[in-house]
Amino acid sequence: MDEDNKVVAEARETFGKGAARKIRAAGKIPAVLYGHGTDPRHLTLPGHQILLLVRKANAVLELQIGSKTELALVKDVQKDPVHQIIEHLDLIVVKRGEKVQVEVPVHVEGEPESGTIADLDATTLSLEVEATHIPENVVVSVEGLEDGTKLFASDVELPKGATLLSDPETLVINVHVPQKVDLGEEAEAAEGEEAAEGAEEAEEAASEESAE
Repeated sequence: MDEDNKVVAEARETFGKGAARKIRAAGKIPAVLYGHGTDPRHLTLPGHQILLLVRKANAVLELQIGSKTELALVKDVQKDPVHQIIEHLDLIVVKRGEKVQVEVPVHVEGEPESGTIADLDATTLSLEVEATHIPENVVVSVEGLEDGTKLFASDVELPKGATLLSDPETLVINVHVPQKVDLGEEAEAAEGEEAAEGAEEAEEAASEESAE
C-alpha cells in the first residue's frame, strides 16, 4: 500500500443534512463504510487528502479508525453537481488478497495510420483484480492501425492477475477515415432552402393582398 493512502478516520455519531454540512464546513467529508457482513459505520475523513486520493479511479484507502486499521475501496463519490465539491463517500471493506470487481478506465496510446482516427467506444472495462493491486488503467495502443481495424475487449492486454468481466466482444477501438463534409455544398443547400422559404412567404403575402 502507498503511504499516501493512509487516512485517519473519525467515527461520527451525528447524522442528517445539517450534520453533514457542518462536517464539510470544517473541511472534512462524511463517509459510510460497509461490507464483509459488518454493520455500516459512519465516518469523517480529512477533506483535502481525500480530494487528492479520489482523483484516481478505484482508490483503496488504509483507514486508521481508533486503534484499528481497515482497508476500504472507494465505491462511490457523491459530488455537488454545480460546485463539484465532494459531499459523501461510500466505502467497501476489502481484505488483502481478495478479488474485487471494478470498472477500470481505458487509456489510448499512439496514433493510427495517417488520415484515420481511432474512436474510443468503451471508456472502461470491468475487471476482477486483487483489491490491493487495482490498475489505474488498461492501455490500448493504436499506433499504425489501418482503416477498418477494430479492437475488442478480448484484444486488450490485461495486467497480471486481472480477469476480464466485460463481454469479450465489446468494441473498444474503431479505426476509420473521417467523413469529409463539403461546406460549400452545405452552404448552397442552406441558401436554396432560404430562397424557397422566401418565395413561399412572398406568394402567401400576394395571395392575402388579392383576397383583400
